[in-house]
Amino acid sequence: MSALFDQLKDVGALKEGHFLLASGRHSNRYIEKFDLLRNPGATSDVCRGFTDQFRDSGIDVVAGPTTGGIILAFEVGRQLGVTAAYAERKSEGQSGREFRRGTTFNQGQRVLLVDDILTTGGSVRETLLALAEQPVEVVAVAVLVDRSGGKTQFGDVPLFALSTLDVETWESADCPLCHSGEPLVKPGTTKVS
Repeated sequence: MSALFDQLKDVGALKEGHFLLASGRHSNRYIEKFDLLRNPGATSDVCRGFTDQFRDSGIDVVAGPTTGGIILAFEVGRQLGVTAAYAERKSEGQSGREFRRGTTFNQGQRVLLVDDILTTGGSVRETLLALAEQPVEVVAVAVLVDRSGGKTQFGDVPLFALSTLDVETWESADCPLCHSGEPLVKPGTTKVS
């Protein structure tokens, strides 16, 4: 386990048990990012991993998708001394993300996209599409934890993860925790697929 996992354990964000994931699959591990993000000191400490990695990369803007990515983008931007931008979900009935509330980008700005927990990469892909409509260069995608175990990629945009976790998951019919009778918990707010 990495130092990040020790920090996540210390703040209670790395959980062990029997969890129903948003995908509908079951797992014995879950990271509750908000247990970290509610702790400004711990979040600031963790974000130093991003700023140490990208300090000399000429970053002009740090962007993040709602919700957890906002906090991370703000803190990494603060540490790098640059602005932050937030990709929000489009209005009802529309899919994807967009930059609103007066957010503008200048020609050629170098953007670092940060997010919290990477599984399938949906929110990152939506943010990349929103950035593709802007006159910017995306330098990299940076995440706290790559829960895909390195399987999720973003074409020619490099991926940097503070830590990688290949989480074992099961269909409910094959779940050993179900078979042993361990109670199932549905964490988070994402609807189950």
